[in-house]
Amino acid sequence: MSRDLANQQAAIKATYFSLIGNASLAVIKGLAGFFGNSYALIADAIESTTDIFSSFLVLFGIKYSSRPADENHPYGHGRAEPLITFIVVGFLITSATIIAYESILNIGTPHELPKSWTLIVLGLIIVWKEISFQLVMKKSIETNSSSLKADAWHHRSDAITSVAAFIGISIALFLGKGYESADDWAALFASGFILYNSYLIFRPALGEIMDEHLYDDLVEEIRTVSHKVKGVIDTEKCFIRKAGMKYHVDLHAIVDSNISVKEGHDISHRLKDTLREEIPQLGHVLIHIEPND
Repeated sequence: MSRDLANQQAAIKATYFSLIGNASLAVIKGLAGFFGNSYALIADAIESTTDIFSSFLVLFGIKYSSRPADENHPYGHGRAEPLITFIVVGFLITSATIIAYESILNIGTPHELPKSWTLIVLGLIIVWKEISFQLVMKKSIETNSSSLKADAWHHRSDAITSVAAFIGISIALFLGKGYESADDWAALFASGFILYNSYLIFRPALGEIMDEHLYDDLVEEIRTVSHKVKGVIDTEKCFIRKAGMKYHVDLHAIVDSNISVKEGHDISHRLKDTLREEIPQLGHVLIHIEPND
């Protein structure tokens, strides 16, 4: 199995894991919030519901971006991933806005104290969501998937929302009557965290779309590998842009100015093949030959 196919399958499995987990938790949170008199849990359920739709989008983005290059898309379809990430961020912002709006309404509305058993439910949810974040984030790093990273941060934002709900319910139960709104303040506070996480997801995806230079470590690795290739004296310019799970490279290689065009051509092909062999995450590699004087 090729590395590209292995990465795609790993990313898809991680997304299915998110889908199943989010669907299950949305039901559990919704029921616990309704019967346990906790709007913070209901707000949590709302976010998990939006997570289901965003995970479907991530799944679509991973499958579409993994399509091979064709006549109309010579660099492949990788840019679909950050575009999907933007939509996922939109879901996060929408859920945060709904949670904040409903929390403000509930703060001024008298209601019963949450049930104490909701803390047990929240404790289990927090643990599960943090485990989910770690697992999906690990896969996003392994596969270089920006949309999968966004999905991972969905799990983390969900965990933060649950922590806020846990604190709010604990305050309401400990201090008793008159502090019922602590649960709602917790949900409002959590919406702020969700918005902040939305920015953390949005920023690198924007950099990917704008071909922002963010890959100094990869540039150094490319230069190190290039120096091992026979005929390459040094390297000059190195531009990298990310598309989906691949990095496309434009590299200027310095060679002896006295060699023939054919020898320079052969060196560029050796360099390209060596780079793609030793750094599998590279996609298109364009080599420009420069004379050494």
